[in-house]
Amino acid sequence: MKALGYWLMVVGSLRLASVWFGFFNIWALRLAVFSQTTMSEVHGRTFGVWTLLTCTLCFLCASNPDNKPLYLATFLSFIYALGHFLTEYLFYHTMTIANLSTVAFFAGMACNITHLVYSTC
Repeated sequence: MKALGYWLMVVGSLRLASVWFGFFNIWALRLAVFSQTTMSEVHGRTFGVWTLLTCTLCFLCASNPDNKPLYLATFLSFIYALGHFLTEYLFYHTMTIANLSTVAFFAGMACNITHLVYSTC
């Protein structure tokens, strides 16, 4: 369980960068993720708040990994993020395959590692 806590702290910390971009540098967020569409400042802030919520889940679960409902909510946040980005690429065409690949790699790795660590503990 200790490894899961460390992993979630790392993931939560990395998500803080997306929160920063969402609030203060939406053009970097647009270039890195949503390069096929225009983004307004409200879109960036909404993305930032959503990411802040998932970041909070990571930190809460890292400090209390034995709480199964909290773990499930955190795990599902990874699934929802991956689903969100897949629909943005497949249906709305707001992302390129390169941007999706980067996001999907990190979301998929986070999902797999979190599940693997939790299921072996």
